Amino acid sequence: MSSYHRDTAAARGLASCHGCSKVQPLEQGQCARCGATLHLRKPHSVQRAFALTVAAAILYIPANVYPVMRSERLGGTESNTILSGVALFWEHHDYPIAIIIFVASVLIPLLKLLAIGVLCVAARRCRHPHAMTRVYRITELVGRWSMVDVFVVAILVAVVQLGSLASIVPGPAAVAFTGVVIMTMLAAMAFDPRLLWEAADRDSAKPS
Repeated sequence: MSSYHRDTAAARGLASCHGCSKVQPLEQGQCARCGATLHLRKPHSVQRAFALTVAAAILYIPANVYPVMRSERLGGTESNTILSGVALFWEHHDYPIAIIIFVASVLIPLLKLLAIGVLCVAARRCRHPHAMTRVYRITELVGRWSMVDVFVVAILVAVVQLGSLASIVPGPAAVAFTGVVIMTMLAAMAFDPRLLWEAADRDSAKPS
């Protein structure tokens, strides 16, 4: 069985400061540059990432069930959820917009929740650290694009204000959806990908 073990900075007792990234001996206790407390790895990385992911998963339900936007006109009030908005654009043959909203507001947050969950499990046991590291980098990169629905609502609220004729106000799902995006971004930031390689080292050291 191949081993992923390398002569790492951690093996030499060196730590990268979480505040300024300066590499220095862990035994110093505090960073010589910014004064932050030194740790070999982000403290409670997996626990914090998992807790934030669970919180995001809970918020994901009202974000898709409740209205994300409410339109008030002289003829009455109309509420739209994310999925009903996608269906509306699809019915009007605005296929690119429907696809973009579905991917950015439904698919990406769901995949990101699953990806962080998989990473948390892989931090305990990992046989493919290269692949898991790529999953982490992609998850961290695409997460911010999930805010497209919130941006659309914010723009509409600011622009489509026609006095007594019409108005648009954010629905409760907009708050929940914002929470999902923020929680998943914080979860990705809390996760320490170096744990994947340490897990691979432990697996490769076990007798086959």
